[in-house]
Order: sequence, then structure tokens, then C-alpha cells
Amino acid sequence: MVKRALVNSRPWLLASLACALAYFLLSDARLPGVGLIALKGGGAALLAVYALVRHSGIDARLLAAAMALAAIGDIAIELDFGAGGLAFFLSHLAAMSLYLRNRRSQLMPSQKLFALTLLLFTPLIAYLLTARTDDAVPVVLYALSLGAMAGLAWTSGFPRYRVGLGAVLFVISDLLIFARMDILAYSPVPDWLIWPAYYLGQFMIATGVIQTLNRQLPKG
Repeated sequence: MVKRALVNSRPWLLASLACALAYFLLSDARLPGVGLIALKGGGAALLAVYALVRHSGIDARLLAAAMALAAIGDIAIELDFGAGGLAFFLSHLAAMSLYLRNRRSQLMPSQKLFALTLLLFTPLIAYLLTARTDDAVPVVLYALSLGAMAGLAWTSGFPRYRVGLGAVLFVISDLLIFARMDILAYSPVPDWLIWPAYYLGQFMIATGVIQTLNRQLPKG
């Protein structure tokens, strides 16, 4: 059964990986804008499909909603930064609902401290990176939801070094976006790291959650 489930899920994961890799490799090519945006959104969108195919419970649907909203954000942010940010904000709310439903029963003090650090320092760093821009206030408000999402992922019952670390990579990716708005505006580093950190984080979250649900939690 496990082998059969892996075979059934593999096409969606492979298709998602293919979209993400193609977007990264072709982002500087002369590919029509619509095609490139479709590849960008396809990575998270196919992870949403993977979640729905692999598990039928409400937690999988929350994960799929988070991934689908992220896919919308990936597309929308190419057209309007604010619209993309709103879609990602809603994605974080869906992810937070998932993590709150699956709280870890016991937490070490160090785990609580790291979660609190993510909650507080994510918006603080976002502010420091964008304080000289006109977008500082909405960026900080968004970053608060980002830090809350990552903190809840770290303290959830899902694997910390899959789902929790995936959420931390998401935070790093977004902080690089904010840095590109000012202090790293002329650096190539964000362009090299933003997409790999973001997509790898999403991939780790999706696979970590679904594998845990299939092992430990009922499907109904």
C-alpha cells in the first residue's frame, strides 16, 4: 500500500518540481511573460493537488488551501505587489489553522523560545530592511503573519526538521524579498536565493504534512 501510494503521488510532486526548476532556469530567458508566470504558479498549485490526492481529511484540505493561495500569490505578485501579498497573507492564515489543529502536546523551553523568536524577529527584521521605503508598514503587518505561521509550524506536531524548517526557509525567502527592496537592491544574491528557498520550503511543508497525516492521523 505504501509503495502504491508513493507511485500515485509521484507524478504531482515531479510535475511541481519540474515547474519550479523550469521557472528558476528560464527566469532570465526570453520566455513569454504568461508562460513564465504559469510555471511560477504551477509549483505550489501542484503541491495543492498532491495534498488533495494523498489525503481526504480537513487537514489536507487546509494544506491544499495554503498551497493554492500561495500559487495565486506567486502569480499575482508579478502583476501587483499588494495583491500578491494579500494572497500570501491568506495562505499563512490557512497554514496557521492547520498548525493550530495539530499542536505538539509537549514543548521544550528552547522550542518555545525559537517560536517566539520567529514571531517577534520576523516583523522586526522586515521593518529594518524596509524602513526607508514607502511599503514599510504593510510589509511589517504581513511579516507578522509570516512569523506567526513559522512559529506555529515549529511548535506543531508535524516533523520539525521538515515542516518547521520549511516554514523557516519561507521566512528567509521573504526577508530576502524585503532586502531587495532597499539594501540589496543592486545585489544578485536575492535573485539566486529567493525562489530556491521559497519552493524548497513549500515542498518540505507539503510532503512533511501529508506523510505525517498518512502515518498517524485518520483520513476522514
